[in-house]
Parts: sequence; C-alpha cells; structure tokens
Amino acid sequence: THMMQEVIEILSQMGFSVQYGPDIDSDYYNYEGLNFPPDHPARDMQDTFYVQNKHDKEKKYVLRTHTSPVQIRTMLASKPPLRIISPGRVYRNETVTFKNYFMFHQLEGLYVDKNVSMKDLKGVLSYFFKKFYGASTKTRFIPSFFPFTEPSGQVDVSCFICGGKGCK
Repeated sequence: THMMQEVIEILSQMGFSVQYGPDIDSDYYNYEGLNFPPDHPARDMQDTFYVQNKHDKEKKYVLRTHTSPVQIRTMLASKPPLRIISPGRVYRNETVTFKNYFMFHQLEGLYVDKNVSMKDLKGVLSYFFKKFYGASTKTRFIPSFFPFTEPSGQVDVSCFICGGKGCK
C-alpha cells in the first residue's frame, strides 16, 4: 500500500490523473474492448475467474486480469488529451506457490495526445524510476514481445542496492 501510494504520488505530480475501475467487470471491458476476441491467444495467458450474475446469465463477468478495462472506460467517457494511471488489484487463475498468488497489484498508464511518441514514454519512465529509486538509477529500454501489444518494449532498471555493480 505504501509503495502504491508513492507511485501514485510521483505520477500525479507528473500530470497523470488517477482512475479506478471495478474488480469484477464484463468480458467486454476486460477482453473484447481491448481487441481480445474469444479465440485470442493472450486470453490463455490471462486465465481468470468467471463470475455469473444471477440477474443476467447471458453476460459474462470476470475478475479482471489487468487494469486495462479502466483505459477503455476512460476513453469511452472522455476525449483526448488523456493522461491517466489506473492502479488496482488484478486476478489470475494461478497455482498458489511461494512465487505466485492468484491476486496481485498492477498500475497502468495511458497517455493520448497529439505528438506523443515513444520518446515521451521513455522520458516519463526514466524520470519516474529516478524519483522512485534515486537519482543515480539507470534505465535501459529494449524491444520485447508481448502477444497483446504492438510495438512492445520493456524497461530494465539498475539495482537500487548495488547500483548495477553486482549484489553479493
């Protein structure tokens, strides 16, 4: 909770508003509105818990697998420019072990405006990690593959304990 509050504070200072959504959501907001049709392979990676509404047995409800449904709701309700973060709990049908749990916390960002590019994403993330881990933090941006986004990339962050020299 403390870490999530700190993350929200840093991103709020950078101009992001905070948007929340329900933990139980419709299949539309969790998958189809994000261009995950019923046969999309990324659904297998995000296996979740389905919930039946006793008043509407036709409509599928799920424990959300990511906070992306908040992005869909925000885009339907507001016009650009948009600069939001969506923190919250998410759920996956995982075997509970010392490394995995069926629930974890996630935070996503959405930034839609004219002339926004990957350069802006890199700037936001670099600034965030320096504020969160310290001014000497180094970041590296590399292309990566995720079956639900194109283009995809990831960020490596230097160790905040040893500064990248190698922990004992």
